[in-house]
Amino acid sequence: MRKGLVFDIKRYAIHDGPGIRTTVFFKGCPLSCLWCDNPESQRFTKEFIFWPERCLHCDACVVVCKEKAIIKNEGHRGVEETKCNYCGDCIQECYSEALQIIGREMSVEELVTEVEKDVDFFRESGGGVTFAGGEPFSQPDFLIDVLKGCKGRNLHTAMETCGSVSWDILERVSPYVDLFLYDIKHMNEDKHKALTGVSNRLILSNLERIAAMNQVIVRMPLIPDINDDEENIKAVATFLSRLGKIEEVHLLPYHRLGVSKYEKLKKEYKLDKIAPPVQGGIEAVQRVLEQFGLRVNVGG
Repeated sequence: MRKGLVFDIKRYAIHDGPGIRTTVFFKGCPLSCLWCDNPESQRFTKEFIFWPERCLHCDACVVVCKEKAIIKNEGHRGVEETKCNYCGDCIQECYSEALQIIGREMSVEELVTEVEKDVDFFRESGGGVTFAGGEPFSQPDFLIDVLKGCKGRNLHTAMETCGSVSWDILERVSPYVDLFLYDIKHMNEDKHKALTGVSNRLILSNLERIAAMNQVIVRMPLIPDINDDEENIKAVATFLSRLGKIEEVHLLPYHRLGVSKYEKLKKEYKLDKIAPPVQGGIEAVQRVLEQFGLRVNVGG
C-alpha cells in the first residue's frame, strides 16, 4: 500500500482556494526560500521540533528512550537522529507536548478518508481539498493516487506548487486538479537562485504550459527589498499578461509568524532584518499589476 509523508492537515481553511477547504501539507520541498514560514516542511524526512517554553524538565523523554537518543543540554531537549528509530515513545511521554515529531506516514486510503470527513463543509461552501507543502509534487506517485481517490469522491481539488517539477509529472497530475495555486518568487534567474536555491527557468516554463490547460491563480510572496521593486513587478506583470489565461494574482505580504520555528529546529533565519511591507507599498504593487489587466487579490 503506497504511503506518503504529511506534516499537517488544516481544516476550515479559507485562503487556499474557493470555499471552506481542508489543506494537506506534504513534507519535503526542492526549494529553500529564505522567507519560508514553514521551515519544518523543507526536509524530506521526519524530524523533531522542541518547544522550550512548554518543557516541564521532567526528563520523562530521557527515561523512556530505549535508544538513548535524547540530547539534554542546558534545558534544551533534542534528538540524536542517527540513533533514533522514530518509535514515538518520547512523544507519548511528553505530557506538555514540548517535543514533537514532524511528519506522519499515511496511506492513500487513510488520507482520502481523513479529507472526506469535511465533505459537508465542502458542499455547503463550494470548497474542497488543497494540497500544499513543502511541495506536493515531491511525492508524485502518492500525490496522484490521493488525487484520484479525491476525484473518485467528487471533491474539488486545488494544488499549491512552486512549479519546480518535471513536466511529465505535472502533465500526469493535471487531469485530477481543478485549480493550481502557482508561486512566482522572482523573475530574475540569478536572484531567484540566490533566494530559493534553484533556477526559475523550469518554473516559468511550466507555468506557461499549465496555464494553457488548467485554471491557474498565481501567488506571489511580497517581500520588501527582496522582490517588490518596480523592475521585478513589471517583469512579473508583463509575463503573466502575455499568458492571457491567469485567473488572478494573489499578493501574499511577508510576515514573521514562522520565525520562532527556526530556532526550535536549530536553523538559521536569514531575513531577520526584513520588516513586513507597509500598506502603501502593497497598494503600489497592486496598481502596477492591475495596469497590465491583471485581477489582484491581497492575502489570497
